[in-house]
Amino acid sequence: LKRRVEKSPCVTAEELRKDLSDVGTEVSAQTIRRTLRNEGLHARTPRRTPLLSPKNKKSRLQYAKSHVDKPQKFWDSVLWTDETKLELFGSMDQRYVWRRKNKAYEEKNTLPTVKHGGGSIMLWGCFASAGTGKLQRVQGTMNSLQYQEILDDNVMQSNVSQASGL
Repeated sequence: LKRRVEKSPCVTAEELRKDLSDVGTEVSAQTIRRTLRNEGLHARTPRRTPLLSPKNKKSRLQYAKSHVDKPQKFWDSVLWTDETKLELFGSMDQRYVWRRKNKAYEEKNTLPTVKHGGGSIMLWGCFASAGTGKLQRVQGTMNSLQYQEILDDNVMQSNVSQASGL
């Protein structure tokens, strides 16, 4: 059980019970849950993380390593921007993974998220160490011209940019 769960953390206790039944061992799903808990494995909701390519993960790690020793004054001058799509009617299903304590962000214990679906709105926002800036609704599909217009219209008007000395 332990090996199977560590290899496939999303497997359910009922699936494990059926697998055991197929080879002639009859136990209840509750017995399987209890056994796994005794081994330090608990059913928890997987952390949702962005779906990133190996290249993107490597690039982000390289960025973090090259900036880890930057002084606070440097970070006070950084304005972070991002855009996101909010799903108005997202999936409501509940999933669990079997994992040990403090292992929530191991890749096998996360649920990669992708942005898709029905009713949604696209938003752009910014923030800095001094606080949050403006939030702008993005109409349609954002292209480079629209992105530049959003920056022109919002960055300098955001209090965080003035407070941070940007």
